[in-house]
Amino acid sequence: MRAVSALHRVLYRTTGGKVGKWLPGVDAPMLLLTTTGRRTGRPRTVPLLYLERDGGWLVIASFGGRDYHPAWYLNLVAEPACEVQIDGERFAAGAAVVAPDRRAELWPEVVAAYPGYADYQAKTGREIPLVLVTPVR
Repeated sequence: MRAVSALHRVLYRTTGGKVGKWLPGVDAPMLLLTTTGRRTGRPRTVPLLYLERDGGWLVIASFGGRDYHPAWYLNLVAEPACEVQIDGERFAAGAAVVAPDRRAELWPEVVAAYPGYADYQAKTGREIPLVLVTPVR
């Protein structure tokens, strides 16, 4: 998974999103999210599906339905300042975990964009968090 993610990241970044923004069979585009490693302090970049919502980008901490959160999510909880790349543009941003009531409203839209999220949620005992990343103006 790390190798695929690394290749995706390189292709996305070098082509300005021309390669890697869309995945076959998925109704949501992808962005690159750069967080600060909570233990290392180093930048960490991952490609993620997103939905445009509430003036920002909604990302899903599914981690393929694993029973633990992805590192990027834990990094954002520790340090909400981050960077987003969409196509060739980069934005300074901040992140906030979506509140449970708003998550319940948004979850059907998330599953409509990529039905695999319903399978991921069924596989894990944790509630998959949604994170709203908004540009710093």
